[in-house]
Amino acid sequence: MLLRGPISTPPQPSLRLRATSNAAQPSSQAVFPSASYSITDEDLHSKGFLLRRTAEGLNLDHLNSVFVAVGFPRRDPAKIEVALRHTDAMLWVESEKTRRPVAFARATGDGVFNAIIWDVVVDPSYQGSGLGKAVMERLVEDLRRKGICNIALYSEPRVLGFYRPLGFVSDPDGIRGMVYVRKQRK
Repeated sequence: MLLRGPISTPPQPSLRLRATSNAAQPSSQAVFPSASYSITDEDLHSKGFLLRRTAEGLNLDHLNSVFVAVGFPRRDPAKIEVALRHTDAMLWVESEKTRRPVAFARATGDGVFNAIIWDVVVDPSYQGSGLGKAVMERLVEDLRRKGICNIALYSEPRVLGFYRPLGFVSDPDGIRGMVYVRKQRK
């Protein structure tokens, strides 16, 4: 899916965010304004949630539990750790009450033109509360502030409707992603 506007080089995945003609410029700001978000940082905090942008304090076993709860396969925590080290941007929401992650998303890319968003999850008991939208709005904003204009993601068809209001559209150029599948030896 894509956000409308010009892009430099189309990525291979099936969903992209298309940058508007006013491409975001890189910024070294650590604090981002929340006025344009559907739920402000202050509102998140008042509801008992802490917004995190680094892996510091993230319990990988608890994150894995959220992955499994939404239907992802259980992952080796050591591999999750490696993936997080190679992540360019991430956001996760921690419940102040339980000290557990309840929403998560991350992005990888070249740091200049392209990024792919991965592992967008919200604990099922918190779905529908706006946490997924809050994480996605901020992750996209963080990427755009770095000047990244091609933002892609993979999505299951059943959740495409979640991404459309966030600016994602099916690739209007008709580009279809391809996936490498290793042939099994008999």
